[in-house]
Order: sequence, then structure tokens, then C-alpha cells
Amino acid sequence: MADRHREPDYGNWVSLRLIALNAAAASLFLGLALLWAGFLAGVALFLLACGYFVYARRRFSPRGGDLEGRIRRLVVERVEWSGEGDALDVGCGNGALVIAFAHRFPRAHVTGIDFWGGLWEYSQRVCESNARIEGVAARVDFRRASAARLPFPDGTFDVVVSNLVFHEVRDVTDKTLAIAEALRVLRPGGCFVFQDLFKLKRLYGPVEDLVARVRALGVARVEFADTGTSPFIPAALRLPFMVGALGIIHGVK
Repeated sequence: MADRHREPDYGNWVSLRLIALNAAAASLFLGLALLWAGFLAGVALFLLACGYFVYARRRFSPRGGDLEGRIRRLVVERVEWSGEGDALDVGCGNGALVIAFAHRFPRAHVTGIDFWGGLWEYSQRVCESNARIEGVAARVDFRRASAARLPFPDGTFDVVVSNLVFHEVRDVTDKTLAIAEALRVLRPGGCFVFQDLFKLKRLYGPVEDLVARVRALGVARVEFADTGTSPFIPAALRLPFMVGALGIIHGVK
């Protein structure tokens, strides 16, 4: 049963820690600027960064347009599945996509894995709390694990999804190895939908080459969709380091 008296905490892609780091750097440069005027440019740069990330955090939040939720829905909408069986979310954060899946597919069991920690305000405890609040705790579970070494046998899941995670996997330099690991635990004939900064050539190379590499992993079908140009994303957030490089790779194994 859902807890209607509490609100879930799904966090924000722009963490308060990130904003605080920029603010601290601006303060440091300001102190140095009092000694040497040349550091004023550094002050201006970090203050500008603080302002930008505060704006982004606001737009990603439910009260500022819920861009995070709308971007997550791009993943859910591309899932081709009856809804019966097991699904995996690689890099679940605070469980938002796991819980969205549990609501969309009421006969499914959904697992979320994450390494948690770092700059983001995510944890397994908050995931489990959110699932109880949303009334889906009996059909979801969360485990600490690396996306580069998933603790599941081959072909465990009917659906595997991931949203803005692979570029953050620190265990591997070649991020397509994390994609290969996600596909390893997908059963033959299962559906996959991965959204990430796939248009960043320094990480993934040309999109056409990336699609070819995924196809070479033994999938039956793979397609690419450019989601970074989705009309609901403000122009200021379409920068490559934000969500302008977004794309979805989806298909069937």
C-alpha cells in the first residue's frame, strides 16, 4: 500500500554537492582576487557555473518542469514488452525508473542496481523508502553493484533498461563494455532500452559506429533515437555536457 502522507525523494541530476563545489571554488578565487586582479576572471567563471547549475537543478525538479521525469519517460515509452517477467534498471539512482516500471507493468518484478555514493544524493535506503511510499515495495528490489560487473547469470532478465548511467561507469574506460554487460544478463528475445550521452564522440565515437558495435554483440535488432533534441528540453540545457548529447539505443536481443 502506498504511503499517501509522504513524498518520494528521487533526488536531482544536479546535486547540491556539485553546486557547493563551484561556490567554494568561486570563494577561493574571490579571495585570491583581492591579492591579484587577474583572478577576477576565475571568480566570474565559477559564479556563472553556479548560476547555470542552480538553473538546471530547478528545471530538472518536479516544481521546475520535471525534466528528469520527462526524460525518464522516453525510456519507458520505448519498451516493447508484455509486462510479465523480470526487468533490470542499470544505475537506478533513487529508484525513479524502477518505480515507474513497477507502475507501468503491474505483473513484473523490477530490480535496480547502483554503486551509489559520489556527487549524487542517492542511496539504497532512499530507494527502498521510495518504493514503500509508492506502494510497489513487494515487486521491486535494489542491490549495490557495479554496472561493469552485474551479479546475475546470463539471460536473467526479460527487459534491461538504463538512463544516463554508462558514461559514469568508472570501472571501464571503454563504455561499450558496460553496454555489453547489460546485454549479457538479457535473455535472447528480450528488450533493451539504454539512454545516455551517446552523441559524445569522445566517449562513444560516431553514433553509426556505436550502433554497429552493439549489433556485433549479438543482438537481433538495434536502433538509435536522438532524444537530446526533444522539444521539451530548453535550449540552455541542450549543451553536450548537460543533456544535449542524449540518445537512446534500443532493440531486441
